[in-house]
Amino acid sequence: MRLECGVIALCSHLCLSGMGLADSRTAPVPVRAIGVFVALCDNEHQGIVPVPKAIGDGEDPERNLYWGNAEGLAGIFGRSARWKQSETSETASGEVLRQKTYRHESGKAVLTAFAYRGSAIKKCLEDFEEAICLGKYDLVVYIGHNGLMDFTLPQRSPETGRKNKPECVVLCCKSASYFRDRIESMEARPILLTKQFMYPGAFILRDVLEDWIRGADRKTCRASAGRAYAANQKISQKSALGVFADLER
Repeated sequence: MRLECGVIALCSHLCLSGMGLADSRTAPVPVRAIGVFVALCDNEHQGIVPVPKAIGDGEDPERNLYWGNAEGLAGIFGRSARWKQSETSETASGEVLRQKTYRHESGKAVLTAFAYRGSAIKKCLEDFEEAICLGKYDLVVYIGHNGLMDFTLPQRSPETGRKNKPECVVLCCKSASYFRDRIESMEARPILLTKQFMYPGAFILRDVLEDWIRGADRKTCRASAGRAYAANQKISQKSALGVFADLER
């Protein structure tokens, strides 16, 4: 009887332990939300150095430099082995011409991207800052021309009771000078900004997101951005790293 009782007790312990392991393994993985606001490149309506007409038409997202082009948001994430498109909208809705959603293979992040008409760059930046103030995403990203070089926007404040204080990435020329104070005034945390004139290809965001998803610090994110930019622009890593601001200073 003692042997049988011992065996029964041991089996019960193993079963309960196994159930605990199973429960922990099947626990839902927290999903972090990323919102990306893209102002389409536009030769006519933005104060940029003109690019070839085919990629500088702010009404044509499919060929646009910052969206459908091979190095645009949809071009980069649409070909990525680590991100899978789950939703898309190709019907123009006001100033937004395209909307796409991608899920990371880890199950830890969902990215929703919005392509704004090139002529609506001001609206794009307003919506970017509104998303920060509302805490709609864990990470809020802007890609495009630095519209604050051409116009001003009123300083916004975070919504009362906002639960989420997002992190931010701004990929445009000299974004640290124009956006850092604004972002921090909205009680958000910039993790990647630029300090030189630059090309905001979505390959930068793709590589930085791998760090962000695993909880890396800003120094690591900056280093990844530098490596991605060096490879694309065929410049030294030291020069490429200098494009991105050291946010620890």
